[in-house]
Amino acid sequence: MANNMVDHPPGNSIAEGSREGDFGCTVMDLRQLMELRSGEAVAKIRDNYGDVHGLCSRLKTSPVEGLSGNPVDLEKRHQAFGRNFIPPKKAKTFLQLVWEALQDVTLIILEIAAIISLGLSFYHPPGGNSELCGQAAGGVEDEGEAQAGWIEGAAILFSVFIVVLVTAFNDWSKEKQFRGLQSRIEQEQKFTVIRKGQVIQIPVAEIVTGDIAQIKYGDLLPADGILIQGNDLKIDESSLTGESDQVRKSLEKDPMLLSGTHVMEGSGRMLVSAVGLNSQTGIIFTLLGAGGEEEEKKVKKAKAQDGVALEIQPLKSEEGGECEEKEIKKVNVTKKEKSVLQGKLTRLAVQIGKAGLIMSAVTVIILILYFVIDTFGVKGYPWLKECTPIYIQYFVKFFIIGVTVLVVAVPEGLPLAVTISLAYSVKKMMKDNNLVRHLDACETMGNATAICSDKTGTLTMNRMTVVQAYIGDNHFRQIPHPDALKPEILELIVNGIAINSAYTSKILPPEKEGGLPRHVGNKTECSLLGLVLDLKQDYQAVRDEVPEEKLHKVYTFNSVRKSMSTVIKKPNGEGFRMYSKGASEIILRKCTNILDANGTPRIFKAKDRDEMVRKVIEPMACDGLRTICLAMRDFTGETEPDWDNENEILSHLTCIAVVGIEDPVRPEVPEAISKCQRAGITVRMVTGDNINTARAIATKCGILLPGEDFLCLEGKEFNQMIRNEKGEVEQERLDKVWPKLRVLARSSPTDKHTLVKGIIDSTVGETRQVVAVTGDGTNDGPALKKADVGFAMGIAGTDVAKEASDIILTDDNFTSIVKAVMWGRNVYDSISKFLQFQLTVNVVAVIVAFTGACITQDSPLKAVQMLWVNLIMDTFASLALATEPPTESLLLRKPYGRNKPLISRTMMKNILGHAVYQLTIIFTLLFAGEKFFDIDSGRNSPLHSPPSEHYTIVFNTFVMMQLFNEINARKIHGERNVFEAIHRNPIFCSVVIGTFVLQIIIVELGGKPFSCSGLTADQWLWCIFIGVGELLWGQLISAIPTHRLKFLKEAGHGITKEEIHKDDLPEGVDEIDHAEMELRRGQILWFRGLNRIQTQIKVVNAFRSSLYEGLEKPESRSSIHNFMSHPEFGPPAEDEPRIPTIQESHIELEGLSHPPKGKGVSGKPSPNRNNNALDIVAAPAGASPSPGSPLHSLETSV
Repeated sequence: MANNMVDHPPGNSIAEGSREGDFGCTVMDLRQLMELRSGEAVAKIRDNYGDVHGLCSRLKTSPVEGLSGNPVDLEKRHQAFGRNFIPPKKAKTFLQLVWEALQDVTLIILEIAAIISLGLSFYHPPGGNSELCGQAAGGVEDEGEAQAGWIEGAAILFSVFIVVLVTAFNDWSKEKQFRGLQSRIEQEQKFTVIRKGQVIQIPVAEIVTGDIAQIKYGDLLPADGILIQGNDLKIDESSLTGESDQVRKSLEKDPMLLSGTHVMEGSGRMLVSAVGLNSQTGIIFTLLGAGGEEEEKKVKKAKAQDGVALEIQPLKSEEGGECEEKEIKKVNVTKKEKSVLQGKLTRLAVQIGKAGLIMSAVTVIILILYFVIDTFGVKGYPWLKECTPIYIQYFVKFFIIGVTVLVVAVPEGLPLAVTISLAYSVKKMMKDNNLVRHLDACETMGNATAICSDKTGTLTMNRMTVVQAYIGDNHFRQIPHPDALKPEILELIVNGIAINSAYTSKILPPEKEGGLPRHVGNKTECSLLGLVLDLKQDYQAVRDEVPEEKLHKVYTFNSVRKSMSTVIKKPNGEGFRMYSKGASEIILRKCTNILDANGTPRIFKAKDRDEMVRKVIEPMACDGLRTICLAMRDFTGETEPDWDNENEILSHLTCIAVVGIEDPVRPEVPEAISKCQRAGITVRMVTGDNINTARAIATKCGILLPGEDFLCLEGKEFNQMIRNEKGEVEQERLDKVWPKLRVLARSSPTDKHTLVKGIIDSTVGETRQVVAVTGDGTNDGPALKKADVGFAMGIAGTDVAKEASDIILTDDNFTSIVKAVMWGRNVYDSISKFLQFQLTVNVVAVIVAFTGACITQDSPLKAVQMLWVNLIMDTFASLALATEPPTESLLLRKPYGRNKPLISRTMMKNILGHAVYQLTIIFTLLFAGEKFFDIDSGRNSPLHSPPSEHYTIVFNTFVMMQLFNEINARKIHGERNVFEAIHRNPIFCSVVIGTFVLQIIIVELGGKPFSCSGLTADQWLWCIFIGVGELLWGQLISAIPTHRLKFLKEAGHGITKEEIHKDDLPEGVDEIDHAEMELRRGQILWFRGLNRIQTQIKVVNAFRSSLYEGLEKPESRSSIHNFMSHPEFGPPAEDEPRIPTIQESHIELEGLSHPPKGKGVSGKPSPNRNNNALDIVAAPAGASPSPGSPLHSLETSV
């Protein structure tokens, strides 16, 4: 390796000449090379370039030193091979967002009403004003009304325009924020490359073709490359190929590494061969962009129909895949339930809309009947031809009044309130270290009932230090002085730690004077390197002596091994030495010797091990320390061992030392956890650590409380408790375990996923659990995706974890999760507050308009006044009430759960109570106000009269009552003090004051368009006094206990399971289980095979009809998880029968068309009825049905 520099000069030797000619290969050569896989690629490299080193010299780079980093050279490479940047998909234009906002149903109803109203206002029919037509129904509108008739339609359109603009602007700023945020994440996303022999980190966009990049576990590869050197490298290529199995990479068999794929194990170095649009991901993006969305839809449709609807994973573009996520959401519309809040709001809006429609229809019918009976019945006028246009004009006027009632009834402020509330919360959550990737996650968090948290880094500080050690028969309670150890032992410890850890882990000097040294890379390894420094030794010198190239074989750490081992050749060439480190109980089990105080090995038997566990490891673990064992093994002899036989290699070890690593609990965590417990949220700790360590930390955090009945399990016990004899998870068994489980130690990522899935699918308890999960590792991806809300760690998290999450914790701290819960509940409460206020306005306005229209044939509140109340009160109120900051008191109640209605009985009491007060006042003023204020009555004023003081007072009082009721609406749980913390919400105060000022302007200067006339100071004071009465009345209402009022109903329920299943009848077998499409890998392949066979033998047609009969029942709702997890579902019998011809199976399967309803074919009720097709196929292995039975014939056909 020493002469590498001679063969491969670093890329600063730049030959003059044409751009492509500078390098020994072109972009197209490299692109074609990267399209090959495994053997073909190896052959092509061998034929064209000799080997990877040959390719390096063509690209003018050194496999050891890397590029020189010379700017001229880098620019040349950019020009020849492109930049590592995939231009983001064009953002939606503002107009596109406006068009999307216009699709809202409520707005469409309003638009239609407004357009009809506008059209009619300009329609003046010719018409005899003949006496014969009668002056029925108090005459048609006066001049002023006729001239101002268009104002109403225009005002409605204006309000729609405002709502649409605000919504579109919100979406636009959200997208802009998201892109800004993505680009921030992108800039922070750095990758390790070697330049001038130095390992440096550069932003992903600066990587060029010819760079030598270091890759390690958890990385998301930013460009295509060819492996130069690798240790036990495994890659997950599912994002490109769809194959879920991990692909092992090696120089001999498959050295091709593709961008957008994830490193699941191991480490290594690669030569970057294609970047940006020339990389495999880039090529796919170009195709997507060029082929337009139709292609995309086709691809996705094909994928979704292929056996099991697999989620298409977004590939990372410069923009971070926001577009792709949206695409995924579109594809999965059928499976993804609406967020809890959306579901409730949609239903509520529909209910309110229906009520409004009925009221407006009744209004119109009453007016028409009154007019017809009065004109033709009582007054006895005949229907004359020339009078028809006039009659039509009357009917049109009635229709407009009806539309006004409908407009008032529909709460168009609702979509706005939701959007403002969510956008505001997301913005504020950024300050609380929550980076929200999916908006609805914010609100789901408010419903969370369980949090499954990691230990390291979330509950603890992730600043690990070795504090105890057991070396040479001595248990040191603090780090020993180097002189206390024999030099031989010391050397083994230093070498074992320095060589057997990722070379990317290192300790750097502190950034600030007097600060703590910086830990870079794996934190556990850094703590061990810290031990080397504490022993006054230098690990870097050892690494310089044994560079990574000299490592003979590396078994990297993974969640199955729970250990890491590195093999090196001994300096004198006498065989090999292997250093190992890992979880103490795992490594000690493989040790047959242990070093004594003199550094000589002695026999280490099982009883010695038990004693050591009892005397050393358990006491350390009970202090909350992680225990790591360091061991070694020498291989002598002529023949080289078979390194692939891992079990044989990792045995007969010699234990060097056991160290105890402390990771202190974050000081703020115990308080945060007790807040969660008060809020009715169960916190569970899921960790890979030893059970004693986990228990000690859980006790310190307050997850385990003294005197409580709870479970602490290891992954192994957990699996024994929840799996049946065949090793399949059974929901019933899981349901017995999870409610009491608080700590799951020594758990694998699969255990975490199983636990999360089990809690979500569980039917124990009244409501379905809403689970939040934290994760940082690549292997946490499935659990993060499965959870209702996935939190990824912003600092320690791998790219894979962040990609799978909903919220990123920028400070990795558990307290930020509690903040997220507070914000989530606050969103929910804000919308409830707004609803309480909005519905009071609506109920009162609708009843006033309705009764007024029926009694006086004219609404006391004119259309434009209604719209002022509606538009300003709605838009402003949504601003005021949706921006209430959260308070700690939100954490003092239990989660609402999925089925709790949006409008509780207390809120219904408030809405009806205030409506009663307002209606009483308004009707009193309407029918007796003129006497009280000693003014002219406005009721039957003659035509063309100016606006009356009487009706102005009615309007003004109405607005004043709404203003003060807005303050009442700040509390929805029956609290007394409605002014509490009002000063903390400046938006609320300014909205109330602003509305008051505008109201003064409208009344005093509004004139004809607003049908107002100025009022005296006395009259103003009376209006305000009646408004303040709202606050006193509110106190009276809250004094009435809700449980006494039996007649109160709730509204805006969540969607129950039964309804989901009736509404969303599956379109195909694979859409059955809603949010659940993550089957185990084996099962996916199994199903695919099954589906193919089924299609081939045309079985589907035979029992599709019966399958749907079974599906339409609500009870068909247990999860696909149960499939294969019941004893009677074995795999098909071993003696594989021959596959009959299509004709044969057709005849045999005729009998299957109508099996007994709700049962499997065998007549036994099948435990998962939603999978009839699959139950039938996976016939009980034990039972051998009679040869003639349909079941037998099907068994044969499979």
